[in-house]
Amino acid sequence: MRLRNSVKINWLSAAASFFLMAVFGCVVLMFEFYTDDAYFKTWDFNYLLVLTLTFLYVVNYFVLEFLFGFYSKNQIRRITNILPEDIIHDYDTDLGFKELGEKMHEMNQRNAEIDLMKEMEDYRKEYIGNVSHELKTPLFSIQGYIETLREGGVEDLNIRDKYLQRIDNSVERLLNIVIDLDMINRFESGQINLKFSTFDVNHLIQEIFDLLEMEAERQSMTMQLQTTQSQLFVFADKQKISQVLINLISNSIKYANREEAQIIVSTREGLQNIHISVEDNGMGIKPENLPRIFERFYRVESSRNRKEGGSGLGLAIVKHILEAHKQTIVVESVYLSGTKFKFKLAKSPIGKLKRGKANFAE
Repeated sequence: MRLRNSVKINWLSAAASFFLMAVFGCVVLMFEFYTDDAYFKTWDFNYLLVLTLTFLYVVNYFVLEFLFGFYSKNQIRRITNILPEDIIHDYDTDLGFKELGEKMHEMNQRNAEIDLMKEMEDYRKEYIGNVSHELKTPLFSIQGYIETLREGGVEDLNIRDKYLQRIDNSVERLLNIVIDLDMINRFESGQINLKFSTFDVNHLIQEIFDLLEMEAERQSMTMQLQTTQSQLFVFADKQKISQVLINLISNSIKYANREEAQIIVSTREGLQNIHISVEDNGMGIKPENLPRIFERFYRVESSRNRKEGGSGLGLAIVKHILEAHKQTIVVESVYLSGTKFKFKLAKSPIGKLKRGKANFAE
């Protein structure tokens, strides 16, 4: 058993030796076939031939083993010379290709971990910078208004009421940023549980139109629902889907930026899902910005968006909510022509049943 474990056969050398032995044997047999000499046809010659071929096989095996070993050590030495010292140590003098492969795999894993740590550090720095920047603007505004009031502005009722209203607006913006941050963190950590229910998505869209009507009127924007049926029932978290639609429609209102601006929300029934789209004819998004619009704090137009009071988290929250529903959101946009967001929601079994009854009645 110990002898078997100590002897390792290189099957590549063995196969190559066998091939060389077979070629030599074939040449001898062909010579034996065509020669007229009786000696080459005797059993003595055949025994000698077998012994010779066996000897050649053994010699070839060891010669090839030596050549393969010499070549592989040279190649391994060349490779180890370019590897970092913390991967190849001084005592690693008898490395084979298998051991070298394990060392290379170890080095790749270590490099991947380093790259991941650098990426996480960059993300942390960017995240902290974005949060501090978002909080700094309303905080500085509140500080300025309070200092003005303390320096005598409180005596003037007009200034007092105007500045108190601005302080209230800044505090509300701070609260919105904190709420959005808390929500997106809980989504990313999987701490939010969805409350699924059946509801009419068309009715929900009309409710959101009513909620945002005054905001749309200030921008001279019209909102329109286009649908294939008066009622389309979905199975989803109503409150979260309401937030998705509010964020998308609010964004369209903020970026209207033209006369006769309009928002068209379309719904149609598919085989398994309800297809929903929110389209506007606003300023659109540049092609180079499209891949990043669902990132945290990313703004297509940072100066204008901050003036409007956005947190830069709305579309990131939309993406996480739809992913929690096992759905995706797609954006199509032509710069200076408009933007269209499309997503799907699971069709409600109740809606399917009602549709079936209606078709049966007809």
